[in-house]
Amino acid sequence: MLTLGAIPISLPVVQAALSGYSDWPMRALAREMGAPYTIAEVVIDAFVNNLKERARTRHHLLVTDDDHPVGAQLMGSDPDSFPAAAMRLVHAGFDVIDINFGCPAKKASGRCRGGYHLGQPETAIRILQLVRDTVPPQIPVTVKMRRGIDDSEKSRDQFFQILSKAFQIGIAAATIHGRTVEQKYIGPSRWEFLKTVRAEFPNATLLGSGDLFTATDCVRMLKETGVNGVTAARGAIGNPWIFQQAAALLRGEQLPNAPDLHQQRDLMRRHLELAEFALPTEQFLRQVRKFCIFYSAWHPEHLKVRQAFASVTTSEEWSRALAHWYSENQPGCFPENPGNLNAGSRGNVEDETNASGE
Repeated sequence: MLTLGAIPISLPVVQAALSGYSDWPMRALAREMGAPYTIAEVVIDAFVNNLKERARTRHHLLVTDDDHPVGAQLMGSDPDSFPAAAMRLVHAGFDVIDINFGCPAKKASGRCRGGYHLGQPETAIRILQLVRDTVPPQIPVTVKMRRGIDDSEKSRDQFFQILSKAFQIGIAAATIHGRTVEQKYIGPSRWEFLKTVRAEFPNATLLGSGDLFTATDCVRMLKETGVNGVTAARGAIGNPWIFQQAAALLRGEQLPNAPDLHQQRDLMRRHLELAEFALPTEQFLRQVRKFCIFYSAWHPEHLKVRQAFASVTTSEEWSRALAHWYSENQPGCFPENPGNLNAGSRGNVEDETNASGE
């Protein structure tokens, strides 16, 4: 059983924070499809502290009764601004505060945040201490980390210095991504590093991240590394079925068939319905269209369907595209090269970047 503090998580496959993607509609749909725990898009501390309570911005901190448990991921450069932002997220209804020390994107402002805190352990530890001291004790504080700034011995030592202190001060769990900050998304994620971390912290709650594009990947990481759970990031975009599929595999069953076209159609309609509820009028169709490009990968004629959705600009055009390509039911297909599909869709899509909440 995976637990985050006192919060039980029924399946060891959860939805990661995904910048530009894991908004409330994606999270709500993932929960409906079997995700036991989801994390909202990473937000910068200053953005949270300065966010005005307006109808058009409510989706940034939206939590509903069906969300729980749900986490909020926080990133920033100034340790002293983290506590207020963390408390605002708690008051919004988030059950877990996750600190991002994994983002590999250098910001134009030159500020050090995200993964770059791994190169300054004192600051990273201070952030964790401040947040843990500030939020109520029943709210778990977790941390997302890459395996270091680079592959140097110094970077490795700093990683373990931060993680060791994190557990000492009461951080409930750590998610470890098997790439370095400098590596960004180039090359494979080193899952063997997760085994090293597990050996160093045999009793800690650890989650793994990196190159989890299918349910089979998720189950394989669990078995090969000994982590308590895994976070489906890019592999969950346009694939909310990943949670049901992983659950079946963990029960010892065969991998379920790909969803047929009517199942895909119904899910896409549901996504639009959720987006209309949560997002501003000028945003919801653009956001759903982005997801439909990923959903199209499950269609036997995925290239044509992808192009059809990429070109829609109105709700009417979206409905016509859906009716044209999904009216006749037939078996779906698993996406070809899902890792390449996700990597090519958007520069830094996996649970890191775009922390302004766009």
